[in-house]
Amino acid sequence: MSRSSNQKLKLLYLMKILLERTDQNHTMTVAQMIEALSHYGISAERKSIYDDLEALRIYGLDLVCRRSKTHDYFVASRTFELPELKLLVDAVQASRFITLKKSEELIKKLESLSSVYEARSLQRQVYVGGRIKNMNESIYYNIDQIHTAISANYQISFRYFDWTIGKKKKYRHDGKIYRVSPYALTWDNDFYYLIAYDASVGFLKHYRVDRMNRITSTGEPRQGQECFAKCDVAAYTNKIFDMFSGEEMNVTLEFAGHLIGVVFDRFGRDITVVPQEEGRFRIAVQVAVSPTFLGWLMQFGTQVRVISPEKVARQAGLWAREIAQMYGEE
Repeated sequence: MSRSSNQKLKLLYLMKILLERTDQNHTMTVAQMIEALSHYGISAERKSIYDDLEALRIYGLDLVCRRSKTHDYFVASRTFELPELKLLVDAVQASRFITLKKSEELIKKLESLSSVYEARSLQRQVYVGGRIKNMNESIYYNIDQIHTAISANYQISFRYFDWTIGKKKKYRHDGKIYRVSPYALTWDNDFYYLIAYDASVGFLKHYRVDRMNRITSTGEPRQGQECFAKCDVAAYTNKIFDMFSGEEMNVTLEFAGHLIGVVFDRFGRDITVVPQEEGRFRIAVQVAVSPTFLGWLMQFGTQVRVISPEKVARQAGLWAREIAQMYGEE
């Protein structure tokens, strides 16, 4: 780009410099602005800078001049204030459905909405118990495809998979192509779910979006509008699991093989899975042993067993007996 072409972009580069390098705690003098512009191959005089600053104010940039021995300028407010950006960064980092790679990309974009100085305070780590980042990079685009189909009133097709003990994808029904009418996306317990009408059975079903693959809009109109109109989405998605504090222990658990997906959802796919006889498998995990943890185990009945420590196995057995006695069973 020639020097004369750069001169035509002076106002844009000046705004870029002010947005990137100034905030309430960091200001720039006109001399510093002239120096910064020179790095873009742009020469400027003091008078032209004052004219440019006035033009930027008229445009809507919230410029403030702080007068002391010098005239110091800074951008006082932006589209997003720093506390708002911190909230958004925290939400991205804590979101289980967003992959680590996509989280980093989104946070970089959020940082560009602040000064370089404020951006440093956005580079923080949010620690949220039990949040295992999704490994399915396509989920980010799956959500967009589903939203587009809903807006266009089109059906979608896709393949649906589960995880095997060997950490491989296994498509349901031998890779059958699912065809449904999408109506709502819900974010429940850190996972995105699609609520859709399945014309083959005549009622609504839900699907984990990160388990959906090759989503395609069919171009055919959606079906089941009346069925969805009767649906209470809040009640439909009321599936919350939480783990309260308790004594932290390394617990060995044995599960039926078909529960491998549930285990990956709870503890992530980096855990060591040890295959056992009859298709079962064992894992060893560090957990806070609490009534909520034991309650989580109870939902699987005889499909899960505590192997060790013996103390936790006894607790689980006692819980099971107490529940049986409450219903008049020995």
